Amino acid sequence: MGTGYLVKKEIVKNILQFEPINERISKLCLKGKFHNITIINIHAPTKEKDEETKERFYAELQQIQEKVSKHDLVIILGDYNAKTGRERAYQKVIRKHTLHEKTNRNGKLVCEYAIANDMVVASMFFQHKNIHKGTWISPDTLTLNQTRSK
Repeated sequence: MGTGYLVKKEIVKNILQFEPINERISKLCLKGKFHNITIINIHAPTKEKDEETKERFYAELQQIQEKVSKHDLVIILGDYNAKTGRERAYQKVIRKHTLHEKTNRNGKLVCEYAIANDMVVASMFFQHKNIHKGTWISPDTLTLNQTRSK
């Protein structure tokens, strides 16, 4: 397990910093034209992990994000191991373009993090056909899941 980045040769000169924080989080800072860009790559705990592990993960992510310059564009991407539904309470950050009706516990953590940090789950802001929303299909091909990044 781990997180990392593939970077085109043309972009290497714009790398300001790469920081592998732990096996679940890494950070890449790029020089941008108007603002620097900080990309935080994550692999969140799965639904089977205990609440303390999940809370510790999001607390660490929050600490990392708070250290980023307020002038940087921040993108958090990766595997949140979450399902987000269409509940009205989360429509500000996920809108309604999701495969799922109900948000699971990990999805709630993602949404709460986004709300607390004035962020959105951008991959769900735009309407797509359901066939293009799914990112994982079960071996029996009966279950299609949508796992997204911010």
